[in-house]
Amino acid sequence: MIRIILFFIIFMISGAVFSQKKKKDRITTEEVNVVKPFSPTVSEAYKINTEPVIDSVDIGGKKEITYSINSVPVASTFTPAKGKAKSLKRVPKERFYNNFISVGYGSYNTPLIEVFAHSNSSKYNDFGGFLNYHSSGGGIDGIVLNDDFKRFDADLFYKQSERTFDWKVKGGLSYLSNNWYGLSDEISYSESTINSIDERQSYTDIFVSGNIEFVDALFHSGDVSISRFSDKYKSGENHVELNSVIDFPIGQELMYSEISLELLNGKFENDFFQLDNIDYTYFNLGFSPNFEVLRDNLTLNIGARLYYSITNNFEGSKFYIYPNVTASYNISEEALIAYAGVIGDLNQNSYRNFVSENPFVSPTLYIQRTNQQYNAYAGIKGLLNSKIRFNLKAAYINEENKALFRLNPSLTDGSNEVIAGYEAGNSFQVVYDDVNTIHFNGEIIFDLFQEFKFGGNIDFNSYSLKNEEHAWNLPLVKATLLAKYTRKKWRAGADLFFSTDRKDELSIIPDTNIRITNAAYFDINLNGVYTIDDKFDIFVNVNNILSDNYQVYTNFKVQGLQVLAGVKYKFDF
Repeated sequence: MIRIILFFIIFMISGAVFSQKKKKDRITTEEVNVVKPFSPTVSEAYKINTEPVIDSVDIGGKKEITYSINSVPVASTFTPAKGKAKSLKRVPKERFYNNFISVGYGSYNTPLIEVFAHSNSSKYNDFGGFLNYHSSGGGIDGIVLNDDFKRFDADLFYKQSERTFDWKVKGGLSYLSNNWYGLSDEISYSESTINSIDERQSYTDIFVSGNIEFVDALFHSGDVSISRFSDKYKSGENHVELNSVIDFPIGQELMYSEISLELLNGKFENDFFQLDNIDYTYFNLGFSPNFEVLRDNLTLNIGARLYYSITNNFEGSKFYIYPNVTASYNISEEALIAYAGVIGDLNQNSYRNFVSENPFVSPTLYIQRTNQQYNAYAGIKGLLNSKIRFNLKAAYINEENKALFRLNPSLTDGSNEVIAGYEAGNSFQVVYDDVNTIHFNGEIIFDLFQEFKFGGNIDFNSYSLKNEEHAWNLPLVKATLLAKYTRKKWRAGADLFFSTDRKDELSIIPDTNIRITNAAYFDINLNGVYTIDDKFDIFVNVNNILSDNYQVYTNFKVQGLQVLAGVKYKFDF
């Protein structure tokens, strides 16, 4: 039976081979007959995937098989061409340098020098420094006292990356020299009184800091800073701060705590009336536990801030507790996010911070704590489309002992001389009051196209005070407009600042009080940079284009139109 089946299969195969007929070629071009005998090679063989099963009963002799191949003519005019790789046009890669030197000079005899340089001895460390010098010879219209200033800053740093943590140390020096040049128009100063005023003041700040951050450790991070701040009048302030973060996961959630320690100690040689010195010491110990919940579209933080503050002044030592609850909800794939919170904090005021905000304060300040009992806010931010970003926020803030700048009394009516240069109604004191603030903030940014962006923000603050008649030297509205344009080798920017009027009060000893309103102002600034090559830039800054000698603080006019130009050199070691 098997033999009959094998014979039938072989017969069908042979018949198929012999029965092939020549088909008519439909291509009408020249025919090329290719006749070649079949010559199999090893590459044309194939391997049988399974072993054959041999039936020993049917093993017999070999059978003769005859076969032949009919050649088929192939006609074609197709000539294949070699393919060529298509290359994209390469845009020259912009070279970035790690270091730079900027040198400039401007109106009002204003030199500017900036240097930043850093390097490394391995891929795991980095060290370098920054230096800045900026000064002005003064020359504001209508000012009879010196109104020049000098500022110098120098910072050095070293940072290192280890296998499980990173650490960094930093140290530096800052020096500022300026003048109490803001004499009041309400007082007619005699020449002898003006000559008796030593308007010069200078500040020195020496600091060192360090921080460490661990990877996948219970102790997440820690930092410490130590500073010594002093002035020409032998005032001195020491400030030490330590902060650390400890965190650990609980299932899908995160529990973390912030621990802080702050020591502030300072002394002024005299109070404003030269009756006694002023010294102050604060020791604040803080602990802030927080529990963070993360869901698909919701982020929720539930926590609190606790402080125990020890002091030697009349306020006495106190215990403070504040809420720290924040939440955000992703409404539509990060295109729209709603957020809200109720937070509070203990803000330790210092001489150093007051000078950085207003360098015209007198060295006779009473330093106190500001107790921000709560700050309740809500807002929404996101994208209106791919080119417009926005952020809207409203808040209600309650603060005890909020610091306000107000003019010091004038110890001269213009005819008598003064002992210290800050006693002629030309310096500021700090007064404290309990303040409730209604706050609104709006921000919008337009990314119209790659080369051009502009936007702005506006702040509205309405103050309600317990004792003072006004929120001295604080505006109701502040607004900023910004624009940036980039085109090949050109970069340009414009800034516009606006502030509504501010209130102040001048007391002339013994019994004259004068209410003052500082007018609203606009300040328009332009800046431009032209890149000569990958190492050199030329820059120009034009400030206060309206040339308005407005007053940020009472009686202290700013310089008019200011132009500063220079060159920036970039390099690598």
